[in-house]
Formats: sequence, C-alpha cells, structure tokens
Amino acid sequence: MQIGIEFLLTSFIVIISPGTGAIYTIVMGLSRGVALSLLAAVGCNLGIIPHMLAAITGLAAIFYSSEMAFTVIKYAGVLWLLYMAWNIIKEKSTLQPDDCEVTQSGVKVILHAIFINLLNPKLSLFFLAFLPQFIQTTSTAPATDMLILSLIFMLMTLLVFMLYGAFSSFMRRKVLNHPTILSGLRILFSCGFVSLAVNLFLTQQGLG
Repeated sequence: MQIGIEFLLTSFIVIISPGTGAIYTIVMGLSRGVALSLLAAVGCNLGIIPHMLAAITGLAAIFYSSEMAFTVIKYAGVLWLLYMAWNIIKEKSTLQPDDCEVTQSGVKVILHAIFINLLNPKLSLFFLAFLPQFIQTTSTAPATDMLILSLIFMLMTLLVFMLYGAFSSFMRRKVLNHPTILSGLRILFSCGFVSLAVNLFLTQQGLG
C-alpha cells in the first residue's frame, strides 16, 4: 500500500487539535518536567491501542450498535475527565515546581494517561470512520492496511505530544514562578477537562 500525503496531512490536523491527551501532556510538562511529560505522551498512545484493535477487528461496529455499552463507557469517561479537572483544582501540587515536597510516580502518570483515552468511546468510532477512507478499494488485505495506518497515526501522535511536553517543560520555569499565572493555568486546564467532559456527555452513538 502507498501512504498518501492526504492521510498524513489529515492525521496531523487531527492530532494537533486540542484534546484530553494533549492537555494532560502539557499539564505534566508544566508541572513535572520533560521526563513525566514524555511518559504522559506514551500513556496516551497506549490508551489508543484498544480502540485501534477494536476498529480493525470490527468490534467497534458491534460496540456502537449497543446503546448500553456505549453509555457505560461514555459516562465512565465523563467521570474520569471531571476527576482530572477536580484533581487539578484540589491538589495545588498538580502545578508546582520540582522543589515541592509532593512527587508523582511515572507509573501513575502513565495510568492516568491510559485511562483518559481508554474511557473515550469516540476514539474507536474515529478509527472505524477515519482509517477506511484511506484504504484502496482494491486492497487484498484491508485489515493489514488499517493496522499500518493506525501505527503511523499513533507514531505521529506520540511525536506531536512529545513536542507538546518538551515545549511546556521549557516554559515551566517562566510560568510557575508567577503565582497569578499559575492560578490562571490551573483554572484553565481544569475548565478544559470540564469542557471535554461536557462534549463527551453530549456525544450520541454516531459521529456527533
């Protein structure tokens, strides 16, 4: 199969659009530095894998035909996003310099990142609706082609998120030494997670 420029450009536009994974990676870059921001990027990609496999095997189509299954995962995702928003507001250490007493393990960062994407039912539909558009109708192995496109998409996502994390880590000392900016960022990121939770809550079975 040939990887078209249309697929790469469309994927890049989708990836750079603000979302839960990008926000979490940026938060980690600002609060914990480049190492944990990179782990957050890795965790976000790991959370994509189940959705990718579901789309490739056709499970996503079955999943979206079940209103109960969709609703359960959707509400779990909404609750998790609201928890992330509350966590940022409640625990001031979420956005603090390294010299604070509170530390956060890499495992915890990865698990948070995995759950952020794992509990987003829109991702499996995205793979199911997005990838087939770039598979040739004459393909003799469409599942293999979907797997290749998925892996390319995930690699692009990982690289973009790592850039987000590296840049936010570079900016952290310029930001975190100013209490007013720090408070503003905490509110901004919390509102971002709430907004994404509302958007997910309003999502129906389908592309909406």
